[in-house]
Amino acid sequence: MHASGAEDRADSYERLEFLGDSILGFVVSKALFDRYPESFEGELTRLRASVVSRQGCAAAAREIGLDRMFAERFELTDDLRRSDRLLAELIEAGIAAVMLEHGLEKVVPSILAAFETQIEKALHEPPDHKTRLQEEAARLDWTVCYAVVSAEGPPHDRRYTCEVLVDGRRLGVGSGRSKKEAQQSAAAEALRALPPAPDLS
Repeated sequence: MHASGAEDRADSYERLEFLGDSILGFVVSKALFDRYPESFEGELTRLRASVVSRQGCAAAAREIGLDRMFAERFELTDDLRRSDRLLAELIEAGIAAVMLEHGLEKVVPSILAAFETQIEKALHEPPDHKTRLQEEAARLDWTVCYAVVSAEGPPHDRRYTCEVLVDGRRLGVGSGRSKKEAQQSAAAEALRALPPAPDLS
């Protein structure tokens, strides 16, 4: 049960979600470490972050039909069924529940099967806007700082607006269904405002 619908928070799946998040991070980290021995720490960290992100977890949940199963069982509204946050929480809680019932060794293959598409997708994605902005700011010896400007809407369908300060100047503002999504949007805007790299040819 979600915390918002539980009389006692101990009756919600928050504890399972906490455990599932850790299990998922470990399993994906180990898989990436084994599969790509030539990749350095930074690249492995980027890949893992993409796979286990809220969007990655929600996509995996939809791929295995978790959204349909819970919608039918608990009569979820369309907003809740479309919520990346809720689906991410559900798949993490599910991972923990299955691990506690059957053990880590037996749950690993299922986790990797559910997230295989997300791993492949992460491999072929270019560096995200935040990473690119950090790299460009480092080139200019500038600092990067993000801040939440506003958060609107109910907990299951909240929309965030974030700004990014580059060397103390606000160069980008963006919005999204999560803080990370809003930060990515702000970073994309900031990248367009940065001076171009010098031509060294």
